[in-house]
Amino acid sequence: CQLVPRTRPSWTTTVRRVVVAVLALVLLWVISVPVRVWWDARGEDHRPSDAIIVLGAAQYNGRPSPVLEARLRKALSLWEEGVADAIVTVGGGAAGDVTTEAEAGRDWLTGNGVPADSVVAVASGNNTQTSLDAVGATFEANGWETAILVTDPWHTFRAKAMARSSGIDPVSAPARSGPDVQTREAQARYILRESLAYYRWRLTGESGSGGLDAF
Repeated sequence: CQLVPRTRPSWTTTVRRVVVAVLALVLLWVISVPVRVWWDARGEDHRPSDAIIVLGAAQYNGRPSPVLEARLRKALSLWEEGVADAIVTVGGGAAGDVTTEAEAGRDWLTGNGVPADSVVAVASGNNTQTSLDAVGATFEANGWETAILVTDPWHTFRAKAMARSSGIDPVSAPARSGPDVQTREAQARYILRESLAYYRWRLTGESGSGGLDAF
């Protein structure tokens, strides 16, 4: 019985296989992101942490918008539960604003029973990443590491990734009320938007332009 010599794949065949494998991995990553956005939106983690971070949203001359108020109410309930001693409110202001998102959040919390020395307003940044970078500096200055992120469910996956890039070890407890989480159509729209924003951030490092930042 004669052994038939095994032929090696040609160079073009090897390249083709590598290309197919790379494309398959890219496709898997693209498909996995909306799934991870959806999965993290369903999570809820109340583990003891150094601080609760409330990501900003619109405010009107110091009055939180319904989206921001929903996040603040969630943070208040977590603080009352005792999961952290400090709450960090986040967000700068737009041109012409008399106050910032962080200050509006701080004032709402102190007006609802949280002691002023338990709230830190980080009034910096105009999107999720720049604001979390500022929060990361505040965490470093205070010797903090762990946080519970409070934002909308669909924003949770990307916000946690950005927090980690800013030196924060996050879990999340999303706000499950407010206009962004009410209908299936809104949910599908936000999952798509968050997925596109995450792709852009990972591929370019940019956040917030083109209307893709959910902050």
